[in-house]
Amino acid sequence: MRVLDTAALLHWPVSKLTGNVCAVSQQYELERVSPQRWMLVQALDIDWKEVTTEWLNLARSCAAKSGDLPRLSDVDLDVLGLSLGLQIPLVTDDYRLQNAMKFSGHTSTSVDTEGAKEVWTWVRMCTGCRHTTEVPEDVGRSKTGEVGHCERCGSPLQLKRKR
Repeated sequence: MRVLDTAALLHWPVSKLTGNVCAVSQQYELERVSPQRWMLVQALDIDWKEVTTEWLNLARSCAAKSGDLPRLSDVDLDVLGLSLGLQIPLVTDDYRLQNAMKFSGHTSTSVDTEGAKEVWTWVRMCTGCRHTTEVPEDVGRSKTGEVGHCERCGSPLQLKRKR
């Protein structure tokens, strides 16, 4: 049994999907991306689970420690929370999710890619004074752009790989 990211639901053969776990929040995402695939997946034996607050907090904490939190969506956090809470492997092509899993010492495999080879840690770096800070658990999230403003000079902060 594994937790499947939406990429697996979209690309894996039906025979590989049965008997695995997915987040309820993935249902809307799958229906939006591929209504035909959603109709097929509904008929399968997939364990659709709600993510508990405890598991979601665990996912947020794990992703904040690795620095991946600002670039993860709500659905990504649900999938990560299920995998960490149930303590079962995660199947995903999302490098941020793979990185957070590896950082926390848990297992992930990829759907259709080679997968992440090393663990990266991210920090927030000021675009003005170059001051760096850790990524807090209450950081704003978006797939691109700034992740806050510098406490020293007020310039935008961006994610940078910690060296």
